[in-house]
Amino acid sequence: MKTQRDRLRALGPELLGFAAAGICAYAADLGLFVWLRGPVGMDPLTAKALSFVAGCSVAYAGNALGTYRRETADASRLRQYAVFFAVNIAGALVQLLCIAVSHYGLGFTSQRADTVSGAGIGMAFATVLRFWGTRTLVFRTSGRTVSREASWTG
Repeated sequence: MKTQRDRLRALGPELLGFAAAGICAYAADLGLFVWLRGPVGMDPLTAKALSFVAGCSVAYAGNALGTYRRETADASRLRQYAVFFAVNIAGALVQLLCIAVSHYGLGFTSQRADTVSGAGIGMAFATVLRFWGTRTLVFRTSGRTVSREASWTG
């Protein structure tokens, strides 16, 4: 029987693959947002919506082709992407909720407080939600979890 330590050790390569895909997605989201707001001159909400979709697409591709590539799909790639997108929207809502609680509920109204609550605390909670949703709702097949060989980092 596996101990808790063995389970956490086996989870390491999956976490690294998920993190690598997330870093690439973050870079795509940020880079596209800055480009759309700057040289393109797009309004901030449209620019963020487009960059969010691009970031989700990069994260999905990184996870589908990298971290979870050896998982057989019980659903079509389109359905997987739709569930993945929904999980990422839930993560974005968690970040917004953290800002709302901090700013309006606790009265921390400075720009720094908003950044800490949204990009710090909110991002941490959202990442946990996204990891759980990605592994259990999007890429989990037949009750199995990802094996060590399924990661592109190990």
